[in-house]
Amino acid sequence: MHALGAEQVEEAVAHCVAALEPVADRDWAAVRAGRLEWDCRETALHLAEVLIGYASQLAERATEGYAPFELRFVDGTDNAGVLRVLRTTGALLAAAVRTTPRAVRAFHPYPFRHANREGFAAMGVAEVLLHTHDITEGLGGTPYEPPAELASFVLTRIFPEVRPGPTPWRTLLWATGRGDLPGREPVTGWRWSNNPVLRSERLTLEGVTPAAAADLALGGDGGFDWVASGPFEGTREGAGMLVKQYEEGVFRPEWAMYVLVGRADDRAVGAMGFHGPPVAGEVEIGYDLSVDARGRGYATEALRTLSAWALDQDGVHTVRAVVEDENVPSRNVVARAGFTEVSRQDGQITYELRG
Repeated sequence: MHALGAEQVEEAVAHCVAALEPVADRDWAAVRAGRLEWDCRETALHLAEVLIGYASQLAERATEGYAPFELRFVDGTDNAGVLRVLRTTGALLAAAVRTTPRAVRAFHPYPFRHANREGFAAMGVAEVLLHTHDITEGLGGTPYEPPAELASFVLTRIFPEVRPGPTPWRTLLWATGRGDLPGREPVTGWRWSNNPVLRSERLTLEGVTPAAAADLALGGDGGFDWVASGPFEGTREGAGMLVKQYEEGVFRPEWAMYVLVGRADDRAVGAMGFHGPPVAGEVEIGYDLSVDARGRGYATEALRTLSAWALDQDGVHTVRAVVEDENVPSRNVVARAGFTEVSRQDGQITYELRG
């Protein structure tokens, strides 16, 4: 089942509080939090700020910037009070994730200036796990290790280009400059990545995360509400290919698969995407529509949108599509999208669109 994030936020905060309660009698303001410049109390305040900040972004459906407010602990707040604030702000983020419609995206700067509810949940869980680690490391308590499922939830949603390591938690620590992994160079600069989104007149093209790809490949819905015929065979096969790319560390979100979602009803109608990043300025594209969605021009509309985006990227001059000779509807799609036939071989026709 594809997890959407509210339960993960609640679990992460509960695990954080359980880890910090045994050291609540320490002076958090006197100790630096791990490798951070903040002390442990400042780090806890930052954590509360991002939790309530993410909740407010979803609640407001913010399109630009953050709501102009800041959080502070009232004078005299002890560490038990700090933990109460973390429980409260975590509950608010979980509630916002639960009540925000799937299609809503709110402002966040990295890297496409927006994120959906699942992205905000993953960012919130990441903040909780990593800063709990920082605080416990600074206070010298028992080494913190959250449930592996929580670290995996983060990695498969906002660290799509990070190849899985020996354990999800060690991999997340390495990916954020907090630890080492055998055979990998230390990380000195990092940034998470929410999934890309493109829009056409009737469709939203939503980039598929490794988590969504894994669910689709195993027969799930990937977190999307599909038309009655559901994901077609090609979509599930493509998702399986993406999972393999993720496991090999060559997954590139912008050059992967996009699910095509109707803007009017938020129903997924198919998928379209690239076979990989450009090579020598050329990229190949493929697509697949659910049976119920065919004959309405969705594939042509999406192909025009995705091809135009690709040709607008630096160094890309050709988009290629290979179609079975007997697949007349697909041949009509590429023709309507402006592609030109360039060759025929072994029952397949190669089309190109050049910038």
